[in-house]
Amino acid sequence: MLIFWQVALLLFLQLSNAARIIGEELAGQCDSKPTLDPRPHSVSILEFGAVGDGKTLNTIAFQNAIFYLKSFADKGGAQLYVPPGKWLTGSINLTSHLTLFLEKGAVILGSQDPSHWELVNPLPSYGRGIEVPGKRYRSLINGYNLQDVVITGDDGVIDGQGLVWWNWFSSHSLNYSRPHLVEFEDSQYVVVSNLTFLNTPAYNIHPVYCSNVYVYNISVYAPSESPYTVGIVPDSSDHVCIEGCNIATGYDAIALKSGWDQYGIAYGRPSKNIHIRRVHLQSSSGSSIAFGSEMSGGISNVLVEHVQLNNSFIGIEFRTTKGRGGYIKGIVVSDVEMENISTAFSASGHFGSHPDDEYDPNALPIVQDITLQNVRGTNIKIAGNFSGIQESPFTSIYLSNITFSINSSSSTSWICSDVSGFSESVIPPPCSDLSTPYSISSSAASPLVNSTGKTAVL
Repeated sequence: MLIFWQVALLLFLQLSNAARIIGEELAGQCDSKPTLDPRPHSVSILEFGAVGDGKTLNTIAFQNAIFYLKSFADKGGAQLYVPPGKWLTGSINLTSHLTLFLEKGAVILGSQDPSHWELVNPLPSYGRGIEVPGKRYRSLINGYNLQDVVITGDDGVIDGQGLVWWNWFSSHSLNYSRPHLVEFEDSQYVVVSNLTFLNTPAYNIHPVYCSNVYVYNISVYAPSESPYTVGIVPDSSDHVCIEGCNIATGYDAIALKSGWDQYGIAYGRPSKNIHIRRVHLQSSSGSSIAFGSEMSGGISNVLVEHVQLNNSFIGIEFRTTKGRGGYIKGIVVSDVEMENISTAFSASGHFGSHPDDEYDPNALPIVQDITLQNVRGTNIKIAGNFSGIQESPFTSIYLSNITFSINSSSSTSWICSDVSGFSESVIPPPCSDLSTPYSISSSAASPLVNSTGKTAVL
């Protein structure tokens, strides 16, 4: 018995130390936001014949303006200025060293005609459209293989007018997967700030295969009944900062992803080194912050701190299933305020579908080294629902300094299976699976981060 508790104490200390290391490593991610210096050249969309009446299609005007501004890429870059008005457009493609600036009162409207949205191939880490096999609609504002791109303004608005897309989705009338509002692919040094995003067809901001992405001081809104609308989705991307945002969507507010089953495993690009802080989040039918379920490239080194989660189905959720492979590890969630949440914490090893029948059911995901600390919640129905995978239990879950006011109608505060971890100062007390090691033998073989930040085996 003495050896048992010595192992338990050592694991507890290493988990605490791992959380500290991750916090220290990522705490500066949002402190290094680039300064938005004025570009030496600027043009107005009006100079290219655009009409801001909300009816005239301005896709060609936007594309001509951006093509013209390419010539300033080696001269310090340029700004495309969008004045007050309602600017209807289909899909547009940005260029490097560009600032797209929306003045106060400027509204970019996404066309409701699907022919104004280009079709593109599925992302290689997904192998097919997420909603419909085959191609997908290109997003409203796109960047591919770019660097030094800024989308900002003085509280201008980008409105996807998503109602028609939601109706097509709900009626199973889509021929291709829905578009997003903003998507950057294979790009670096991207900034999105000081804007409002409304009524996206699907995702609002989707950086995929990107590095050094900064999203801050934005507001995102989609109606609670809008199907599977998501706020910000870092996808196989690294060095990402999300700060000072207010997000309320139909499904997830923030979702971290990294590819789908065998396609994500083969592509092999994780989401890592992500810092989320000082955000206000609300998700009607999904999670305020979700990890997965498409996580086959791996998700690691994530710090979430000083966040407020309200009126959501789930607060923090970790999602995966057999066939995903990959991992979710090295996650620290700290200093969280929750109110009116159905389930505060969730971790499911039985979540999501597969792209096709070619996935490997023996590709088991790993979920480990998760720290949830300094959390307060009121009007919570279920404190935690942790359901791991029998063949690959979720391990090293660390709960600390957590207090939930549970709704009196709830009969069970915690639900656990195939998980193990530790807890201290948690009210109501968690299930025993989260109070002791899974077993001495399995814990002794569990890889943990040691004081040098490298993997150690007990």
